[in-house]
Amino acid sequence: MKVPGSINNIRRKIMRSITKNVGKSYKIPNVDASKPLPIKKVLIIRPNHRLGNQLLLTPIVQEVINTFPNCSIDLFVKGGVAVPVFQNYEAVNKIIQLPKKPFNHLIKYMTVWVSVKQKKYDLVINGDTNSSSGKLLTNISRAKFKVFGEHYEDIASKFPDYRHISKKPIYNLRRFLENLGYSKNESELPVLNINLDKTEIENGNRILSDIIKNNKKTICIYTNATGDKCYSETWWSTFYDRLLKEYPNYNIIEMLPIENISKINFKAPHFYSKDIREMAAIIKNTSVFIAADNGVMHLASASLTPTVGFFAPTDLTVYGPYGNQNIAINTNESTINEWIKAINSILN
Repeated sequence: MKVPGSINNIRRKIMRSITKNVGKSYKIPNVDASKPLPIKKVLIIRPNHRLGNQLLLTPIVQEVINTFPNCSIDLFVKGGVAVPVFQNYEAVNKIIQLPKKPFNHLIKYMTVWVSVKQKKYDLVINGDTNSSSGKLLTNISRAKFKVFGEHYEDIASKFPDYRHISKKPIYNLRRFLENLGYSKNESELPVLNINLDKTEIENGNRILSDIIKNNKKTICIYTNATGDKCYSETWWSTFYDRLLKEYPNYNIIEMLPIENISKINFKAPHFYSKDIREMAAIIKNTSVFIAADNGVMHLASASLTPTVGFFAPTDLTVYGPYGNQNIAINTNESTINEWIKAINSILN
């Protein structure tokens, strides 16, 4: 049973109202900061099924691994996409999956929730400030150390990028550890990373070579997106024609979505895969990936390929690709000449 978006919006508002004070009574434990924090078992909560949201979880997973090198991490997510995303993360022990459609599997849904109470963790992190269920799960979990994922104005005043959905959990964890008495961590924040291995990258190169059949470097575009994030065929055709004009020495190929849709009417060489790791490996062998704000844009970023993300209705300060020469562009406030200039800054 699919729940209408309007009902979901009402549900979210009600849940946020109910859970706004969850975690307020939590008291940070007193510890001896001269000794390493005894963190061995960690639970990170991000109950969302979308590919992009699971990829956006990879930086906080890396931060936890970097901070507690010998820890074991469980992930509490929705759906099965986190399994391939974290396939090569050795520290990830278990992926606890809520059913993608909870109303069709209520018993399983409740069973998974209850399972959080059955295991004791050292540290629990809510990976999304806006997740009411994340706060509730953090609250009911059996852990001494809990990061509820609140929004802190003292961090926002220091770090302009605090609003980013991947960075906020990292800043919050660092703040929590500082409040325990540990030294401030000022290292560079981790970027999205799906951890492709050598074999995967080589396989991606073989597939790409079969598509382009030459030795030129490649620009990859992805023209699909959901809802009002999706640009029109006219918009994409105009941009594609400009790419052809600007980059005659590059291949320009299109990655197709599962719906087999092309906003440029299949004019470019194209490919399609159901395997997200294979998709990432192909992208890894290209010079730049260009797309609107969507999960595949985040997949490209997680392949560590320079990524250009186009944003119109959504907030690039929250969802924009970052690091690795990535560029987020607000198309409402820029021109096609500026987009080309941004791409040139990567290719040159």
